[in-house]
Amino acid sequence: MKKYNSLQEIQKDIKEGEISCKSLVNHYLSNIKDSKNLNAFLEVYASEALQAADAIDIKITNGTAGRLAGMVIGIKDVLCYKDHGLSSSSKILEGFKSQFTASAIQKLIDEDVIIIGRQNCDEFAMGSSNESSAFGAVLNAANNSHVPGGSSGGSAVAVQANLCLASLGTDTGGSVRQPASFCGIIGLKPTYSRISRYGLAAYASSFDTIGILARSIEDTALLLEIMAGKDDFDSTVSQKEVPAYSKKLSFKKKLKIGYFEAGVADGLQPEVKEKTLQAIEKLKTEGHDLQSFQFDLIDHILPTYYILTTAESSSNFSRYDGIRFGYRTENSTDLESLYKKSRSEGFGKEVKKRIMLGTFVLSAGYYDAYYTKAQKMRRLIQEETNRLLSDFDFLILPTSPTTAFELGANSEDSLAMYLADIFTVQASLCGIPGISIPNGEDKKGLPIGLQILGKSFDESELLAFSKYYLSLK
Repeated sequence: MKKYNSLQEIQKDIKEGEISCKSLVNHYLSNIKDSKNLNAFLEVYASEALQAADAIDIKITNGTAGRLAGMVIGIKDVLCYKDHGLSSSSKILEGFKSQFTASAIQKLIDEDVIIIGRQNCDEFAMGSSNESSAFGAVLNAANNSHVPGGSSGGSAVAVQANLCLASLGTDTGGSVRQPASFCGIIGLKPTYSRISRYGLAAYASSFDTIGILARSIEDTALLLEIMAGKDDFDSTVSQKEVPAYSKKLSFKKKLKIGYFEAGVADGLQPEVKEKTLQAIEKLKTEGHDLQSFQFDLIDHILPTYYILTTAESSSNFSRYDGIRFGYRTENSTDLESLYKKSRSEGFGKEVKKRIMLGTFVLSAGYYDAYYTKAQKMRRLIQEETNRLLSDFDFLILPTSPTTAFELGANSEDSLAMYLADIFTVQASLCGIPGISIPNGEDKKGLPIGLQILGKSFDESELLAFSKYYLSLK
């Protein structure tokens, strides 16, 4: 069976009788089996997916199928799916099964999407390489000795390696965009609150955003259109009307676009800098007004992000105590040791590090020195970013300063690992939408991503412009 890049292609072939949903699911199941070494999936819902395909094939024949009939997706292992396992790629949630389905997933199921399995990720979505999973690292399909990016590495590789058409990931500081860049696909982080977080295992609640990994802008737009919008189960979700994103992908305007000076600086991997400069020149040739800008607060972005996210994780992770669900130590002697040993044995190294950092910055005597200052800095970064976006239609910059690095290269160097997020955390701090789109390859054949940032709730323009850019020769 040929490799499909969009739902439109699939639905055309289904209509013409060349394939069925069932044959398509069997194709993906075969690919998953053949690509088991990539470690992209933690659990494959083979029989369920085939049953769903049979039911949807009947709906297609009867003319009652939903808009996503023929789309096969995977879901990151931080999203709840009723009666299915949820581990957040951590030992601490050993044996846990979801008691309900995330709102975003339910909206897709209602439109006849087929879920083929849950995908590996960095433990509790903490990481930039997908090496912190309790179930082993995910491998980049472009080069198996390199990381796929994180934390949604399994979700990105599944799309990259043709194991499903699209995936749902989550983006707290770049966890959809960075793996999309490393794997040569499209990765969208919508505006914070655009999609309900109900059913998403929390890492940092004021940052966490459900995102989309796909092979086409059309599929990205349609998935966003269906998932976005109000939800009675999430009081923080936006009540704004959801545009028909999939119907607003034409683009003909001339724009004023800002490019980040640090995004074309000498500190980048040379090929990343070269491809970013080529993108700028390409847009200039098309008649757009490209102007460079400095961001004086750049040195404060990563410290602000990691202070706030670790603080929020420290609070959120108090629920994993070895008492109510998940892993429980067998080596306890009393209640206190039960708590301590369950958590120390159940959590991985990176998660424990971030919990301790977060607990420290929230502790008496340090709260104002770190957490309060970081909140103030977040507001300043947000105000300056919004000021830039009031002057420019979009901001463009690399998604990551390098292409995918080798497995283990940054495992013992936390700073080097965290610096992989230098260009993605700004959008997360500000809550604005960002997308990573393919922008060529380096000398080793590893993908490079271009990141585009837009105004809050302006995903229509962001998606339309991304499609336009990808159409340029």
